[in-house]
Amino acid sequence: MSEKSTKTVAGDSREKMSHPMERYLRMERIPHIWCAGCSIGIAVNAFCHAVQEAGLDQEKVAVVSGIGCTGRAAGYLRFDSFHTTHGRAIPFATGLKLANPELTVVVISGDGDLISIGGNHFIHAARRNVDINVICVNNFIYGMTGGQVSPTTPLSAHTSTTPYGNFEPPFNLPYLALSSGAVYVARWTALHVRRMKRSMVEALRKSGFCFIEIVGPCPTIYVRRNRLGTSLDIMKDFRERSVVRHGADPKEADLTMTGPVLCGKFADIEKETFTEVVRRNLEAAQ
Repeated sequence: MSEKSTKTVAGDSREKMSHPMERYLRMERIPHIWCAGCSIGIAVNAFCHAVQEAGLDQEKVAVVSGIGCTGRAAGYLRFDSFHTTHGRAIPFATGLKLANPELTVVVISGDGDLISIGGNHFIHAARRNVDINVICVNNFIYGMTGGQVSPTTPLSAHTSTTPYGNFEPPFNLPYLALSSGAVYVARWTALHVRRMKRSMVEALRKSGFCFIEIVGPCPTIYVRRNRLGTSLDIMKDFRERSVVRHGADPKEADLTMTGPVLCGKFADIEKETFTEVVRRNLEAAQ
């Protein structure tokens, strides 16, 4: 329950209510840097609710992030957190999990950090089935450093480095994660808040490399440059184009400027984790 307090300002009685997720947020760092209409705040709010619903011990949750707009999430969350170097969030998280297997380790970062400079770490952590959760807010662009093309920018989209439109086919992140070895793979748009939270709860309770993509175009650079309207227009577009199909083949989950946005839980399988493999082999060697 939110705590309430009453203040009198210039003779007026005003009720001040704390944020319902204040327990999980570093309120002393608020206001945050994210732009109005940005999907990162939606993802962070859903994550806080997911931690609460999953019943996790706050002292045993660690959040790791890299560089970029989404990478700032670790600084606003009241957990043991690491704001790492560019593209290195996953190896930091891997070391943290191996050093203390009792921790729930979560990586929250963006498409540029995780899939571009951090792409090699991403596929190998999935291959090893490292017991971490990776939440990627895919905003289709490098939002913090000038609006350059990213590995997930749709074909023909305009960025600061693709003024004539993007010619490079983007990664299909759910397909990349599953084909690399992830045991839990889901995608939601910023519109699907409750389903996003539900997937986060499932991933937090599951062992192995779990990946959730959250599709949320950068409203300040990507959306404006491509003349897609307002953030509200993007939400309306998600409502019209999103197709929820659990268990779908992620090969079909390519993202385009105008085509369907395939969402859902694509995979939820059981497999021995890297931590379990390490422990088993060390015990056998003794």
